[in-house]
Amino acid sequence: MEEIQFKRAELEDKDIITRYFKHHTSRSCERTFANVYLWSRQYPVKWAIVENALLFKSEDETHLSFAYPAGEALDVQRAIEWLLKYCKEREKPFRMYNLTPDNFTQLEEWYPGRFQIEYDRDSADYIYESEKLATLSGKKLHGKRNHINKFKALYEDRWSYEVMTRDNVEDCFQMALQWRDQNGCEEDPHKRSEICVTMNALRLFEELELRGGVLRVDGKVVAFTLGEPVCSDTFVVHIEKAFAEVEGAYSMINQQFVEHECRDFLYVNREEDTGAEGLRKAKLSYRPVFLVEKGNVKEAETE
Repeated sequence: MEEIQFKRAELEDKDIITRYFKHHTSRSCERTFANVYLWSRQYPVKWAIVENALLFKSEDETHLSFAYPAGEALDVQRAIEWLLKYCKEREKPFRMYNLTPDNFTQLEEWYPGRFQIEYDRDSADYIYESEKLATLSGKKLHGKRNHINKFKALYEDRWSYEVMTRDNVEDCFQMALQWRDQNGCEEDPHKRSEICVTMNALRLFEELELRGGVLRVDGKVVAFTLGEPVCSDTFVVHIEKAFAEVEGAYSMINQQFVEHECRDFLYVNREEDTGAEGLRKAKLSYRPVFLVEKGNVKEAETE
């Protein structure tokens, strides 16, 4: 079969990758160029155009797996045929990752009973109504309103919110360095990857066309957040950092950012919880309207 070169995403690939994502939309947080670019520095993910569909391959010595192709239905089907041959030639099992129920339904239509999916609760994205996150209205979010009111009372004339720009992004970068030192990022590989992604996102915030929000107390940055639209009705928040000792800073940056930057979108995707118990509890406490489920696919066992 034709040899196709997969390559790591670089800034010059932004237009082509974005074009595919824009025309073949998903609410899944992975389906943005910024996410692909930033995390491909941490994971062995490369891309190529195969059969006129956008393909991502994750491969190292221990595994080979593919994301679901992005493209027109016929092109996607041809790309999957190509992938099946690719794996067979390399004598590797066919594997796919981060498939949504819609992806799997399409796969099942083409190949009834041939594949099985195992959904991974830890990688499901939390989707919220932007209006609810901005206003925190209703009995169920009463506790969240209290956090916000307490923050406003505590730091009455001392806090401010501002849109992230080239003029204040350096202040956020300095805050992130402090956050890194306070949170043991060097000792924990997952935290180290996350803070590297955060630093790169700040450094390339304009090039990646990210939107950000900044929270200050006494003029000092105590929290910031970064995100972007993932489709016409959903905004995805990729990064949120706050100083834990500033009570209510996380609640406040969350609410302020949605109020100022996300009101044009019906939904806000606040990504997955990675199975971390505290994070899951926090994300559930904001009452998601639904989760974007994602799973791993392999060929079904035959009798």
